[in-house]
Formats: sequence, C-alpha cells, structure tokens
Amino acid sequence: MFDFEYQLKMLPDKPGVYIMKSATGEVVYVGKAKVLKNRVKQYFQNSRNHSGKVRAMVQNISEFEYIITDSEIEALILECNLIKKYRPRYNIILKDDKHYPFVKITVNEEFPRVFVTRILSRDGAKYFGPYPDVSAVHETMELIKKIFPVRTCRKTIKESGEKARPCLNYHIGLCKAPCAGLVSRKDYMSVIASVVDLLNGKDRAILKELQAQMEEASEKLEFEKAAVLRDKIAAVRKITEKQKIITGKFENEDYIDIYSDGKDSSAQVFFLRDGKITGREHFILENTEGVEKEELVSNFIREFYGGTAFVPKVINVPGTMDKDLLEEWLSMKRGSKVSIKIPVRGDKKNVLDMVAQNAQMTLEHFKLKMMTDRQRHRRALEELQSLLGMDAVPERIEAFDISNIQGVDSVGTMVVFEGGKAKSSDYRRFKIKSVKGANDYDSMREILARRFKRGLEETKAISESRISLTSGKFSSFPDLILMDGGKGQVNVALEVLQSLGIDIPVCGMVKDDRHRTRGLIYNNRDLDIKPGSELIKLITRIQDEVHRFAITYHRSLRNKRVLHSVLEEIPNIGSTRRKELLKKFESIDNIRKATYAELLETPSIDSRAAESIRQYFSDNQKHNS
Repeated sequence: MFDFEYQLKMLPDKPGVYIMKSATGEVVYVGKAKVLKNRVKQYFQNSRNHSGKVRAMVQNISEFEYIITDSEIEALILECNLIKKYRPRYNIILKDDKHYPFVKITVNEEFPRVFVTRILSRDGAKYFGPYPDVSAVHETMELIKKIFPVRTCRKTIKESGEKARPCLNYHIGLCKAPCAGLVSRKDYMSVIASVVDLLNGKDRAILKELQAQMEEASEKLEFEKAAVLRDKIAAVRKITEKQKIITGKFENEDYIDIYSDGKDSSAQVFFLRDGKITGREHFILENTEGVEKEELVSNFIREFYGGTAFVPKVINVPGTMDKDLLEEWLSMKRGSKVSIKIPVRGDKKNVLDMVAQNAQMTLEHFKLKMMTDRQRHRRALEELQSLLGMDAVPERIEAFDISNIQGVDSVGTMVVFEGGKAKSSDYRRFKIKSVKGANDYDSMREILARRFKRGLEETKAISESRISLTSGKFSSFPDLILMDGGKGQVNVALEVLQSLGIDIPVCGMVKDDRHRTRGLIYNNRDLDIKPGSELIKLITRIQDEVHRFAITYHRSLRNKRVLHSVLEEIPNIGSTRRKELLKKFESIDNIRKATYAELLETPSIDSRAAESIRQYFSDNQKHNS
C-alpha cells in the first residue's frame, strides 16, 4: 500500500474526475465526484466497509490523478469519455457495448430508399429502432422488400432528371423503376407512406387492402397473383408479431432493471417504441458483490447510453443514484428533455416487474451454462493431460499462428485459453520486424522470442517488486503451447524455448485431408484424437480461433493501407482528416455510401472537405461505369 497522505491533502473541494493507475501506469479505475477530496479519501479509509472488488482495486493503485471541472455534469460527461477510452478493469464495463441498427427511410430524397444503418444523423430522414436483434432487423427488411416495391439502389433520382434503363429488380417486381420514370413521385410516396405505417404498427389498413386485392384476384381466377398477395399478408403479420403491444399510451421508453444473486448481476433493458416492445438486451455484470442496486442502475445507465445512438424520452427504473444529474446528461445527448421515472404501480410497474423477472432468469441461465461449460472444459483438459502424460491439467494454453498473403505483410498472433475458455484480454498481435518475405519459420521464431523474452523481463521485475503481478501482461507463462502447424513449427518453438532456458511442452495442431482438425503432434509422434470427443472440440476451437485472429489482424492492416492510399488521392484531405475518416467509417465502402450530413459529423471535416469526398467518389463511379 502506497502512502497517499500528501496527495490526499492536496485534493480540492471541487467537482471533477479521478483516475486511478497501477505501478505500470495502466488506468484501472475512473470515477467522478461532486467533491473530489471527500470521494477519493473514502477509498483509503474504512477498508472493512469496502467490497472485495474495491479492496482489490485499492491494493493495485500506485498513483492517481484528477481533473477539475466546473460542474458535476461536466464531470459525468468526462468520466463517460475516459471510461470509453481506457476501459478500466475495475469499472463496470458492458461487454456488449454497441451501436444498435436502425431502419432508415430517406424521406428527404425525392424517391426515398429503405435500408439498415447504425449511424443516426440529423439529416431529415426517418429512423425506426434501435433494434438490438440484428438478425430480426435484417429479416424485417427482407419482408418489407417482398411487400413493397421500393428501390434499393444508391442512385440520386429526380422526377425531372435523366432517365435510365430499369434494372433486374423492376423486371421481377421488386421495384417500380423510378429511375426510368415508370412511376410518379406521388405514387411512389404512397408506397413509402405504407412502409412508414407498417413500421409504426399501423398494419390494419395495409392488411385490409391486401386482403381485398387477394379476394379480387381469386374472383378473377388470377391464382398466381392471389398467392403472391397471400404471402405479402403473411409477411405483414410476421413483422407486426415481432412487436408485442403493451398499451397505446406509452411513448418511446426504455425499461431497466437489475437482478443480483449476491456475487454477480444481470441487467435487462426492454425497448418500447410507440407503445410496442421492439426488442430487449441483457448484460452480465460480474463481481458486483457489495454494490447497491441503485448504484448498479446508475452505472448501467451511464455506460449503456454512452454507447447507444438513441436516447428515449422516458427511462423507467426501480431506483437510481444521481437521478437529476443523469437526466441532465441524457437530455444533452438527446437534444430534448429526458425523464428517469420510478414506477410504483400500474401498467408501467408491471412491465418493470417483467423486466426484473427476465433479468433473474437470464442470470440463472448464465450461471447454469457457465457451470455446464466448466464441466465440459474440465473433461477436455483432463483428456489432454492423459493423452500427453502431463503431471497436471494444462490450465493455461497459448496458441500461435503466422499469416501472410503472397509473402506480404506477415503478422503473428497469440491466443490464450484458460480453463478451456478463450481469454481474449490476453490475446496479442505481432508485426513481423526482422523477416522479409514469406518465411513462416523465421517469423514464428521472431514472435516466440519476443513473447517469452518479454515474459522473462516482467517476471524479473515482479520478483524485484518493480511491478505488481497483475500488471505483467506477459509474465503468466502457459502450461502448454500449441502451434498451428506440424513438426517444423513445433521444432522452431522448442529451439526458442531451449535458448531461453524455458521448459514448456509444445504440440502442433494438424488437420486431415478435408482440412478438419485431426489431432496433435507431440514428441515427434502423431496423436490421433477420437472424433466427437470434448478434446477434439477444444483443439478445433483453439485452432480456429488462432487462425481467425491472425487473418483478422492481417486484413485490418491491409484495409488500413488501402484506405489511406485511396484517401490520399482526395483533394483537401490531409493526414488528420484521413485518420478521422478511418476512425469513423472504417472502410472505403462506408465512406463512399456516407451522406453529406454524415461526412460533416466527422471531426475536422468541413463543408469543403465533405464536398471533395462526394465529388471524388461520384467521378470514380462515372469513370467505372
């Protein structure tokens, strides 16, 4: 425990954010305070009243710093930004943090399009969602295409503009071909109005009209047409079935509740849009022992709405800390008043009770699955111990792979499995520095040497008390090493380990003629593993994961290089703007599809730069066509 007496005396009586760091400078916790001096002092006093998680955090703190703000709301905003930046291990982090998809209708265009997007912009378009179930929103889009002949192309179409030849979608009845002038804007907009009504839950008029058309077709003995209309009616009903009606008096609201079993917690959020449940999401919050429910709800609200694109008008919770402060922050994000309410009776309390029941069920299922998985993983590891004749079960396994395409940009990756389960926080990526061309053996020799030399250095630093055990990212050595390859890769690994004086068993993961994991190579012997056994399933998972991680890393480097090279050709786009575009859109295709308004939302992109980007891709499209 470090002596913080002087630092604590210097803390101001002002609002702000405090940042706790480990001995290696890693940010382990970020918090906000109305009065910095009072809040930070609490961590180093009355340790018997702290939860186990807080005690562990305090033992890991080597230093802290703070940032003064003018108000508590500024501290809250800064805290959210810093948590997103550093992802500290002792903050409650939602592992499923994501931007949910919306259905977007570009009613600001003469002939609107309907598509799925994750970017919510103030561009005059209509947005429906968010939809936490990605597969459901794409299924909904496919059903809409079956029912309504709306265009899916990205062309800019004007009623008085130049006409084009209709594409295949027109000939198979999926589009009215506004590009060819075969439908008026008035008639096309009536179709769009029906799509809007359907997504708003106003399906009765649509069903009535389709039913009448189907009956008329049957009377005229147009049975093929009647069958198509029948399928459209089924599709409409399927869309509306996804949205259970609660009451017609509800607005856009979210319902949040948390269930705790004394050790872990489950947070559940239900999304109600226009009085209908459009979806739900859950998160498992581990190691929440000793944290009050109101604090968990408050932390969940800050983390969840810091990551989602949409904030509803009303959020219903069983109780929360910092209610007024959170309402002010959420209102700033939404751009209009947001209310956090605590229902005590009536329909809304009933919905909240339903959310709480779902949270309890989710946590119980999670614990049951975790126990089942643990038993399954234990059987696989015991099989592996027996197969290799090891003295103990290999709790920590590290697997290595090399990836390159035609000898370009060789990269190395390391994945870690502990207790038979992937531990992604310990994954590592290596850019090959000393090897030119496609030489997998030398590339593997380099990354293994770098990994284990670094591990030895950290182990020495820990023994000399220069860093803590939890701070050493490479100090945990594996009980077993798996190489994605045969005897050659295994021998390279053994050479590196021997040169460093390290004794760790090494196996090669081998595949059969159908490219399926077959078994292991150990001590120059092929060890076939029984198909369908827990062990072969584990080895397959490890081999697939290390290969996936290597390919993903290689692809990301290649895409960044391609993206930078393309962006360098655009006038008015310098290095800073290239980085911001890369950060926001991630791919050339996303930048090409981005609207003028979406480009302007990118930091450092002004109207001149946005126009240059649009003009560049427009000219390229004309040239390619």
